[in-house]
Amino acid sequence: MNDRSVKLELLDRLDRYWLRRTLLLWAVIAGVYLSQRWPQIHWLVLNDTDDNMRLMQVRGLLAGQGWYDLRQYRLNPPAGLDIHWSRLVDLPIAGLFLLFKPFTGAALAERLACGIAPLLPLSIVMVALAATVRRLVSPVAWPLAILFMFGCSAMLPMFMPMRIDHHGWQLACLSLTVAGLTDPRKRRGGAMVGLSSAASLTIGLELLPYCAMAGGLVALRWVWDRAEARRLAVYGATLAGGSAIGFIAFASHANYAMRCDALTPVWLSVTVAGGAALFGLSRLPLKSRLARLAAGAGVGVVIAGGFAALFPNCLSRPEGVSDELARTWLNNVREAKPIYQHPLRLAVPIAIVPALGLIGACVACWRSRRNAEQFAGWAAIALFTAFAGAMLLWQIRAGPAAQLLAIAGEVSLAWLILSWFFAQRSIAIKVGGAALMVVLALAGLFSASLVQRLRLDPPDARTLAVNRASARCMSFSALQELNRIPAATMFTHVDLGPRLVVTTHHDGITGPYHRNGQAILDVHHAFQGSPDAFRGIAGRHGATYLLTCPNMAETTLYRSRAPNGFYAQLSKGKVPDWLEPVALSKRAPFKLWRIRYDGGVPATPAR
Repeated sequence: MNDRSVKLELLDRLDRYWLRRTLLLWAVIAGVYLSQRWPQIHWLVLNDTDDNMRLMQVRGLLAGQGWYDLRQYRLNPPAGLDIHWSRLVDLPIAGLFLLFKPFTGAALAERLACGIAPLLPLSIVMVALAATVRRLVSPVAWPLAILFMFGCSAMLPMFMPMRIDHHGWQLACLSLTVAGLTDPRKRRGGAMVGLSSAASLTIGLELLPYCAMAGGLVALRWVWDRAEARRLAVYGATLAGGSAIGFIAFASHANYAMRCDALTPVWLSVTVAGGAALFGLSRLPLKSRLARLAAGAGVGVVIAGGFAALFPNCLSRPEGVSDELARTWLNNVREAKPIYQHPLRLAVPIAIVPALGLIGACVACWRSRRNAEQFAGWAAIALFTAFAGAMLLWQIRAGPAAQLLAIAGEVSLAWLILSWFFAQRSIAIKVGGAALMVVLALAGLFSASLVQRLRLDPPDARTLAVNRASARCMSFSALQELNRIPAATMFTHVDLGPRLVVTTHHDGITGPYHRNGQAILDVHHAFQGSPDAFRGIAGRHGATYLLTCPNMAETTLYRSRAPNGFYAQLSKGKVPDWLEPVALSKRAPFKLWRIRYDGGVPATPAR
């Protein structure tokens, strides 16, 4: 067998067995990540507040808390906090826990579940990316999509062990949406877009703009090509039906209220009405593009006008928070700020991937302009990538989705470059082309290293100190020391509350969840007001201890806003006589006091 025959055989196998080999690669990658992150798994390192709260949701479910009751009763007891999520993402974590528990015991089973669960949606992303690239670039180009995934510095961490919150699953839904938009089989593609959008909205509204954009792209394909009516019809039906099923099966009792921040009756009415309207559009015998465009625009105006008339309160920010809460807390959340307000060391690695992906998608659009199916697929990806890039100018939290959407365009650009280099006779040129492809694939990581090496906009000493303090106070071993104190309600920072209840038997006051605005404001008012005001607020919450983490990010706000406030006085060593210090070990990063009240200690609220 000559070299050409061997190459053809290898390419044929790469094409025919792409699915099983993609899943095999996923298994290898998952194994490597689990091995690398085993210390974090062992020490239950959940760095994000939402990961900690997700684990508490699962613990509550496994302990018998109602399926539709998502209140967190360990914070702000006894009433608890209203958490606006759904149970959908709890299921794989709970399932893994129940699978491992008979063999490992509860503690290790919980850690294994937290380690493995985030890797599950990564398998969906890899398969969806491979399928998209096979259709649009080449049947054997799918390994490049896997390689380029490793250059996504904002996206890939969403699938790392212990990142158990819902972002990875929503990115998996987005990858299926893109695969559905580019699927030549119209009914299957429409169903994939509709169901993945419904699942994403059931999980949360973070990707609502992308779901709306996907619906617009499906409608535009129908406007351009009447044969796309089949895709549009199935999309409308599955979006409406899937959203209804998701609401019935997973919406909490609290989400039956007319709120704007989750799949409530507000957004359910939009998806059902919109899906039904699109299904109806697909049945109309409109022969001209202009007629279809007018009909589609008319439906859009009716849906938007009806939404504005029925739910005017949802036309502003969906959280529905007060001006004071927005000013005091929500506007200061880093991920809610636009990319240009972030340091270059963070912004450049995130932005470079969507920029390359958009270039690649635009070039691919031009090259495929004579192939209607290919052009439609690339046009959808180009528009989607441009939309995601624009979203970065609104909030940097759009970074993971923007990088995911850019991968197909990056692969197309790399394939074009590789094809030219490999067509040359010189081995040196071919090797240079392969090296350039690797640089493109890992552009996000290379740019991060370059920014760091050139020391562009490096973190200052204050930022490093804040990061160290936050990491130490969130550590499992440090918080475990608090368990030697009998269970009590501890008044502590907003961002420390979820971690406190995960790692100790103590209750906290609140966490960074917008529906609980008064509790969040209580914490800020207490730390920024007078000492007497603090004791009054702590007493209303039944708190018997005060727990602080010096130099934690949140505390810098207290000091800057209220230089003479309660926390600022504490940080200067001015401690009122009604605070009794509680001795901790020298390595403890906290400061802890028992709160004494006039007339006795308030009763700890019942759990």
